[in-house]
Amino acid sequence: MTRVITRSAQETRALGKAVGSALDAPLTFILSGDLGSGKTVFVQGLAEGLGIPGETEVTSPSFALIHEHSGRLFLFHVDLYRLEKESEMEDLGLEEILDGRAVAAVEWGERLPEGYLTDYVTVCFEILSDTERRIEMAAYGAGAETVLKTVNSDE
Repeated sequence: MTRVITRSAQETRALGKAVGSALDAPLTFILSGDLGSGKTVFVQGLAEGLGIPGETEVTSPSFALIHEHSGRLFLFHVDLYRLEKESEMEDLGLEEILDGRAVAAVEWGERLPEGYLTDYVTVCFEILSDTERRIEMAAYGAGAETVLKTVNSDE
């Protein structure tokens, strides 16, 4: 597990960028934390690290539920906040999104049904103050472990 304290949105974004830069294959990120804890800011950095053009606005897909971005690797940004039933998630086509052909960043991913994932990273955000966040990342699967080792060696 990797634990990081960020002291600004810029540091949270930089962490996301480091993770995105370390990716050489698709991987899923399950993001959890309270509203305003930094999940979308992290995904903005992830997108930057994946080479998604800077003029592409990466915002929370709270109402659209899914945003798609093209870069060095394709990114699906998913927000499950408004979904409560497993059938609603199936209707979104989450199995196809999480099938390993693209990077997926899933906000409120703890709401996913069991069995959707095999190789993924959990990223948990905790608000410590107006500017500070504790971010804990844990790897599940060989690809996820490789990415976290790369990020940890770059720090």
